[in-house]
Amino acid sequence: MHDMAEIYIRRGLASAHRAEAARLYWQAFAPKLGRVMGPEDLALTYLARVMRADQALCAIGTNGVLLGLAGFRTRAGAFAHGNRHDMAAIYGPFGAIWRIAAWRLLGPEREPWFFQIEGLCVREEARGCGVGSALVEAACAEARARGHSEVRLDVSDDNLRARALYERAGFTATGGERLGARAVLFGYREATRMVRRLG
Repeated sequence: MHDMAEIYIRRGLASAHRAEAARLYWQAFAPKLGRVMGPEDLALTYLARVMRADQALCAIGTNGVLLGLAGFRTRAGAFAHGNRHDMAAIYGPFGAIWRIAAWRLLGPEREPWFFQIEGLCVREEARGCGVGSALVEAACAEARARGHSEVRLDVSDDNLRARALYERAGFTATGGERLGARAVLFGYREATRMVRRLG
């Protein structure tokens, strides 16, 4: 267990934490990404390859352990999105082709000029100790420092814990998107867009 006195937030992702960050991200999002990004060993290799250190905030314990992270997307790029060359390097030419096609089913990238939290995950034993809240507040501060007036995110309909966290942090739902037949690939039926105005 960790308490807030033992946590500090670091801007960026240290190279020493890359492998662990990939594991945390995969553990959090494998239910949604597993059919497209699996198997696990390839997914971990891919994530470690493409994660952008400048598009992340990390929660670190005083013992140096990575407790959680928040990846985000801005005009500068996205935390865990590679290109077709990255895909082909890890999954091979055919594996890259169908995975890229699957991602395109989700539609084009929406409004990349906004600050959007794309992946918040917390180590299991550190949950309920304020790590997620600290990362959300740090992300909002980062957005403000970069000149943004709001922070956006999408949360799946089955992730009630995450939605409650965001609501406590001042996010409000502004719309939603049903996946329809795409839910077979991505493991959730609907995503809710949430926004926090920074003032």
